[in-house]
Amino acid sequence: MKTFEFGQDKTKLSSIVLGLMRIKNLSPSQVEELIETALSVGINTFDLADIYGGGRSEEILGQILKNRPDLREQMWIQSKCGIRIEEFTYFDFSKEHILNSVEGILQRLHIDQLDSLLLHRPDVLMEPEEVAEAFDHLEKTGKVRHFGVSNQNPMMIELLKTAVSQPLMINQLQLSAAFAPEFDAGFHVNMEKNISNSGTTSIFEYARANDMVIQAWSVLQHGYFQGVFIGDQTFEKLNQVLNRLAQQYQTTPSAIAIAWVLRYPTNMQAIIGTTQPQRILEAAQASEITLSRKEWYEIYLAAGKTLP
Repeated sequence: MKTFEFGQDKTKLSSIVLGLMRIKNLSPSQVEELIETALSVGINTFDLADIYGGGRSEEILGQILKNRPDLREQMWIQSKCGIRIEEFTYFDFSKEHILNSVEGILQRLHIDQLDSLLLHRPDVLMEPEEVAEAFDHLEKTGKVRHFGVSNQNPMMIELLKTAVSQPLMINQLQLSAAFAPEFDAGFHVNMEKNISNSGTTSIFEYARANDMVIQAWSVLQHGYFQGVFIGDQTFEKLNQVLNRLAQQYQTTPSAIAIAWVLRYPTNMQAIIGTTQPQRILEAAQASEITLSRKEWYEIYLAAGKTLP
């Protein structure tokens, strides 16, 4: 498993992240098997959010950690807050909500400290000074080691930086061979007919320039949770290319698709959300595959995209 050094203490994080959004209906023993399988192939980074399963995902992992404290030492545990689901869904980056959310996360997980906390989705009503006060308290009390964001563009991050003193070290972004609007728009900058309505925000370039880790989510999905493109006849040409390269690299089409994401030249992590141990073993193979430029672009074009 490929790793990279993260933070001042240079913790080695795996290029594959196991996302635990879908574990709410699994038994603790099934989740424990998932974690042990991930650790066995070098995956040490685990992603959660306070809204996953209404908190149930964190509760199940917490039951395991309570009985198996040895696992905590091997795991980099990350959670997210900022989405509120009440009569309807909205976003809240207030100091009170961030602090209350972290208290709930730690209680459900039965741990004293999160390795990283991300702000989940942008809150347009955000007051950077309130976020800064919350982060300062969480850092001072040792409840959170590192901080980051999720789904935020460069100017949102810059606005946070006007008040927040801690480095914002992670941005979690949707990316797959079938979902790459930032790349699409970037390729067509300054073209007469821009294929993007809003143009590129340079969010990936910003992350690279500011040494932020990119955590890609929905790496096998097309659209916004519209389904997996592996084996989908709608993406016949893409699957033909993935199947051929899978044979060439002696792996699976899914591993090739994940390797496409990891090929982006920065500290890149791919989040997989499987609940099947075998899929974890398959995904781990992607970490050892480095696609050539020609292969990367072939996959991109096979997904129905264009280049100038």
